[in-house]
Amino acid sequence: MPEDDGRINGVNLGGWLVLERWMTPGLFRASGEEDEIWLHRSTDPAELERLLRRHRDTYITEDDFRAISAHGLNLVRIPVPFFIFGDVPGHPGCVEYLDRAFDWAERAGLKVLIDLHTVPGSQNGFDNGGLTGVVRWHTTPRQVAFALDVLERLARRYRDRPALYGIEVLNEPVDRLTYLMSPSSSRAKDPGEARGSGHVPMRFLKRFYRAAYRWLRPVLGDGPVIVFHDGFRLNRWRGWFVREGMRGVIIDTHAYLVMSERPEVLFRILPDAWLMRWYRLFAAWGARRIRRAARFTPVMVGEWCVANGLAARMGECGAQGEVASVDASGGAFDGYGAFGDGVPSPAARRRAVYLRVAAMQLDAWNVSAGQVYWSYRLRGGRGEFDRLAPPAPGMGDGDAAVMDDTRLDPWDLRHVWHAGWMG
Repeated sequence: MPEDDGRINGVNLGGWLVLERWMTPGLFRASGEEDEIWLHRSTDPAELERLLRRHRDTYITEDDFRAISAHGLNLVRIPVPFFIFGDVPGHPGCVEYLDRAFDWAERAGLKVLIDLHTVPGSQNGFDNGGLTGVVRWHTTPRQVAFALDVLERLARRYRDRPALYGIEVLNEPVDRLTYLMSPSSSRAKDPGEARGSGHVPMRFLKRFYRAAYRWLRPVLGDGPVIVFHDGFRLNRWRGWFVREGMRGVIIDTHAYLVMSERPEVLFRILPDAWLMRWYRLFAAWGARRIRRAARFTPVMVGEWCVANGLAARMGECGAQGEVASVDASGGAFDGYGAFGDGVPSPAARRRAVYLRVAAMQLDAWNVSAGQVYWSYRLRGGRGEFDRLAPPAPGMGDGDAAVMDDTRLDPWDLRHVWHAGWMG
């Protein structure tokens, strides 16, 4: 395990080897496409090679691994695509970058969790599944077998690397409710390609997870863990992994405050104090679900962040003319008062909210095997962040950010560090 006490404290390297338009919009600007598969399809092959190589060479470097380690983290979760080995026509591979990541991780003292983030035909229809609006992977035995083969090849390639923490079998296979409620489910560019799409049934998911374990465990031996996403059904697994005789496994669940703010129309009119109480309930509910599931199998929170709607609206005077009365440390959030003299700046109010939601989430996720922040770098990449003004002499990062945090993004852990949004 990454730490002596067995806890994971990590960050995702999203947007590096698996592309999502909202994270790296510049890569999609010329094509206008919404997802990575269509970006590849619509871009000239030579230009695509140049585009991807330039991005992969610069988006994450060894300096980032050093920074992650210096901030006290012990693990990086690296999303990888199904075409990582470069054997799928039209999709340039990237396994050499994963090789580099292992070299960098070992020098920095970090562990690596390889996460198979996409599969052919997509497992969720999200942009993070590679192909928006299409969920047909599980209906095609050939594609299922291909995913298993990729997992086995990854295991054989990295099983002897000291940095290998484990392999996550599949990211976010979608359940029925999530599929029906997701706006992306009806946004396929080619309706014919999406014909027959639907959620990934629990019966199939169990069959696939059983097969993946039987392929991976003999190759990996007893050391590295095998991680299974809960498929948005955390408490339906109960003792299944135990009954299957699986050892060295962890369930991955993802928890985002912003996902609790739906429908958005309702949450936009909730008073600030009510919304903060709702966040507390969400965190407590998440902790309870994790605790119940972990009675059978260890659980990790593989994706979370401090982004939330309340902090986003702290820069404005609400319809009721109220704002949170907070100090810059976030210690006195529950007092409310009219907007006027003595009320902290919008940046101070935002920071107070972020501090509070970060603390309540970290406390909740503390019942798990650990948490992995999403994400380390996004939206604009290295150059955008490097243009931020450094803290003034004698100020900490957080103090400088309170003065001007308008260009900081709570989804990006570097920005969170810079702003002091997690203390």
